Amino acid sequence: MKEILLNVETKETRFALLMEKKLQDLVIERKKTRQLTGNVYRGRVTNILHNIQSAFIDIGEGENGFIHISDIVENTQKFQDLFDMDFDWNCDLKDYAKQPKETDISKILKIDQTVLVQVVKEPIGSKGARLTSNLSIPGRYLVLLPNNPHRGVSRKIEDRAQKDRLKQIIKAFEMPSDMGLICRTASMLASTDQLIDEAHELLDIWNKIIDGFQKATGPTCLYRESDLIKKALMMALDKKYDRILIDHYPTYLSCNRLFSRYKESNETLKIEFYRDKMTMFKRFNVEKEIEKALSRKIWLPSGGYLYFDRTEAMYTIDVNSGRSQGGESSDIEESLLHINMEAADEIARQLKIRNIGGLIICDFIDMRSRKNQRRLLDHLREVMKEDSAKCTILGMSEFGLIEMTRQRNRESLIQTLFTDCPYCYGKGMIKNMESTSIELERSLKELTHGQHGALDIVIHPEVDRYLEESEKRFFEKWAQKMNTTLSFKTNDSLHLNAFEIYSGANGKRLDS
Repeated sequence: MKEILLNVETKETRFALLMEKKLQDLVIERKKTRQLTGNVYRGRVTNILHNIQSAFIDIGEGENGFIHISDIVENTQKFQDLFDMDFDWNCDLKDYAKQPKETDISKILKIDQTVLVQVVKEPIGSKGARLTSNLSIPGRYLVLLPNNPHRGVSRKIEDRAQKDRLKQIIKAFEMPSDMGLICRTASMLASTDQLIDEAHELLDIWNKIIDGFQKATGPTCLYRESDLIKKALMMALDKKYDRILIDHYPTYLSCNRLFSRYKESNETLKIEFYRDKMTMFKRFNVEKEIEKALSRKIWLPSGGYLYFDRTEAMYTIDVNSGRSQGGESSDIEESLLHINMEAADEIARQLKIRNIGGLIICDFIDMRSRKNQRRLLDHLREVMKEDSAKCTILGMSEFGLIEMTRQRNRESLIQTLFTDCPYCYGKGMIKNMESTSIELERSLKELTHGQHGALDIVIHPEVDRYLEESEKRFFEKWAQKMNTTLSFKTNDSLHLNAFEIYSGANGKRLDS
């Protein structure tokens, strides 16, 4: 069974993908750090770096965005890779390749010039967002390319008749000659009328973007990509999942309204509202899986274990045999292969849950057999195919190391939940104030099932100052709804992430 859990809180939304009740992927989106990928902006060029043919652009989202000349000059191969598609060329490919391309960024962009750009990579840490001027507006079935004339069909549509049908449909669309269209995989199940209607919707969105660009006076967002809720629904429809379970009633209603537009294309998907008192992520064991994903050590079923370590340059994953039983000496090689195979499965899962990106080095247990090394490498490549992030895996070295890269599409789980620790000057990490506030809110929600009339909350003075500035008013309004009174007290001997809750009636400490 494949299902999606959507946990909607006041300050964050959490997406969990479960397969056979086991967590496979996790996305956490907070209101203060909404994802920017796909958003279209009216930006202003602030600086041009001639030596690397790049520019910084103010898009009004804090750190300036970054654009390289390859993201300005059209790159057809990049579009083909991005959308996993084949282009249907309107001109001879050789003639197109001969067309002159501008290679000096200073001839394309000037300081203070206003530009229309789209975010293709999230800002991470101190790095700003990666931008492109080759825009794309995605829909359910189609992707509009406003400044690219090519029309194509996804490579994942293997049925030749369907591919030809879709090519004929998008060729017949009456659109400006400098605009293109891509048929996504889901378009295979769409009728001609549905495709035409969506094409008109995408053109309307583009016209609104142009109108907003002309009316705006400074850096501003002109179009926002779908939020996490809509992305979850589209994923469930595309991949034919069994269920979406939501613990927030307004979100449940909104998701159902959106689903009604596409219900004919997937009649098996169920959207349900979670009603139990126990929190949904706790009931489905997701909270424990998140705690595991935040730890350095992960145990394997066989008794082996993994160590995840991060440096500035890369992530390293060390596989150890641990408590596993090797059996007879003749079976040692097979036992080591078994542990390594288990490790490959868990590595693929943890990379998605932790959202680890960049260069990754996997140090598997040494095996003498070349055949077993190839089996392990093939297995790792196979299980990584399920990852939506683009991955490149090299061969195994003489030392049993496998080098791989994974696309960095947003902050990792640790970067989202933690901040540098003031107790060890950044050598370790603790949860940030927002995470502590969210955990306090969850604990209070669980404790109010016991109908406590008054609660005393003891927190660190720094947390108290944070709540005083932005959160205490929310807690007070929430307490009124629950017929509960809250009083906050401080204790500077507490850890910054710790808090204690006592009954106001008898002073007894309560545990959620």
